[in-house]
Amino acid sequence: MDTKNDAREVATHIKNQELVKERRRQIVDGAVKLFINHGYHKTTTRALARETGLSIGSLYEYVSTKDDVLYLVCIAIHSEVEQGVKEALARPTVGKAALAEVIREYFLVCNRMSDHVLLMYQVTHFLPKKWQDKVLEAELRITNLFIEAMRELRELGKLPKLEDHTINLIGHNISVLGHTWAFRRWYFGKFFTIDQYIEQQTDFIMSFLKEKKE
Repeated sequence: MDTKNDAREVATHIKNQELVKERRRQIVDGAVKLFINHGYHKTTTRALARETGLSIGSLYEYVSTKDDVLYLVCIAIHSEVEQGVKEALARPTVGKAALAEVIREYFLVCNRMSDHVLLMYQVTHFLPKKWQDKVLEAELRITNLFIEAMRELRELGKLPKLEDHTINLIGHNISVLGHTWAFRRWYFGKFFTIDQYIEQQTDFIMSFLKEKKE
C-alpha cells in the first residue's frame, strides 16, 4: 500500500479526489501550526477550521476527527519523502552518485517539512493503534527505498559486497540522520547550511560503503 492509499483510509464525503487532496493539505498545514503552538489536546476543531479558512461543516467533509488530521500530517510527510526519493532514483545518475542524490533529496524534504517531522514524533503516540501501525508501515517503506537502492547498486557492482544486515542498518541510519536535522536544526543551523549538513552527512554515510582492507 502506498501513501496515497493510506490517506484514502480517512473517510470523506467528497468524490473529487483532487479537491480532497488540496483541502487536506490545507488542513494539514494549518494543523501543524496549531498543534506546535498550542498542543494537540488544546487545539479545537473550531480553531482548526478558523486557521484553514473552512467552516466547521466543510472541515468535517474532509476529516471526521482530530485523530484523522494528525494521521494525515504523518502521511503527508511520508508522501513527500516517497515522491522525492523516487524522483531522485529516476535521475540519470549511476553508482554512489545515485545514492548521494537520493540522500540529498530526502534530507531536503526533511528540511522543508521539519515542523511536520517534529510534530510526528511528538504526538504520534496519541493516535489510535490502527493509525500508529499505518504510520510505522509508511516509515519503514521509506527506509526500504534506501535499502533497495543500495542492494541494487551492490548487485551492479557499484557498492562493496556488503551483508544485507549491514545495508539494512545503513538504510535506517539515513532515515534517522534526515530526521536529526529537524530535531537539532536549532543547533546545527548555527554552524551549517542545509547543503553543508547534507555534504558532511553524505560523506559520513559513504564511509561505511568503502571496501574494507584486509
